Order: sequence, then structure tokens, then C-alpha cells
Amino acid sequence: MDLCAVESVTLAPGETKLVPTGLAIELPPGYEAQIRPRSGLALKHSITLPNSPATIDPGYRGEIRVIVQNLGREVFTVNPGDRIAQMIVARYEAVEWEEGDLADSLRGEKGFGSSGR
Repeated sequence: MDLCAVESVTLAPGETKLVPTGLAIELPPGYEAQIRPRSGLALKHSITLPNSPATIDPGYRGEIRVIVQNLGREVFTVNPGDRIAQMIVARYEAVEWEEGDLADSLRGEKGFGSSGR
């Protein structure tokens, strides 16, 4: 679903601000909401979300505010009603970690780029 701004926020080039949406949700246990950038804002205005995808966990009850960053060269103003981000609700599995030895693998500890193109 689209998330819309509820107040005007002006971003200078390189600036990052919180944009309020006026929306609060209560997610059931085992679900999260992910906040993602809108492709049109990115392409046309160089507006992005620096912590994308942002995660809202089921324990959060406050207003959803979106961290918006202007990577462009011009001032950008978000107006009330503007669609500023997309929100996806997804199920996740909780994991309990156990300490132990890791099994060997072909890749091992090789890092970035080691698995090929």
C-alpha cells in the first residue's frame, strides 16, 4: 500500500528528514511491515529512503514516519497527500540461535564477489 504524507516537508539537496504519515498500525505476532521507496520519486527526483527496506515490528504502536532523503540537486517539497513510500506486510519466522561449530562449505569464509557474477 502507498504511504502518504500528512504535512509539508521540504528537503534541501543532501538533506534527510522524517515525513509523518498520520498512520499507526498494530501488526499481529509473526508479521512485519517493510517500508520501501517509490520508483517514480527515485527516478524523477532522486528521492529515496536511506534505511530501505525499513522494518516495523509487531511491538511498535507509534505513528509511521518515513525517513526520506533528497539525493538530487534541487530542493524537493513533500506535500500533504503525496505518496512518499510503499508498505508491504509480510509474515516472518522467528529464529532461535544455538551456539556451535559451523559446517564446512565450498565457499567457506570467502566474502564479497566470491560466488561469481
